[in-house]
Amino acid sequence: MDIAEELPILLKLIISFLLGAFIGFDREKHGSDAGIRTYAAVCIGATLFTAIAVHLVKDIAATSRIIANIVTGVGFLGAGIIYRNNSAGTSHGLTTAATIWCTSAVGVAIGLNMFVIAIVSSLALYFLLSLHHQKWYVRWKKKMMKIHHNDID
Repeated sequence: MDIAEELPILLKLIISFLLGAFIGFDREKHGSDAGIRTYAAVCIGATLFTAIAVHLVKDIAATSRIIANIVTGVGFLGAGIIYRNNSAGTSHGLTTAATIWCTSAVGVAIGLNMFVIAIVSSLALYFLLSLHHQKWYVRWKKKMMKIHHNDID
């Protein structure tokens, strides 16, 4: 592989870093364990595996197997993030696990030259991660919880 072939992959990695860091920014801003570094690393890793697969193997079936393994591997990472507090009956880490999994999909999209899809997906993920800090959403959620609680009684 010469430098002319590596430069497009390098550009993809830079875009991947920027989008992954953008997705993790809200988490970092609010002190979550998984933040810019985690989200950027997941996005870069998925992009790198995908871009190398596309470059080395012009076989769609082989590339799809690599992508499938990214999905599985990051799914296991997410499973490790989720834990259940049996005494309180609550689960923690679901949003982090889900958004890390989705961030790997953003990386795959970049690796496959689907830049518009990657950007729109990143914006959607950032919006989802920032929802619980939006006053209108907090009010709406409280209202829904109250309605749900009244329906149970």
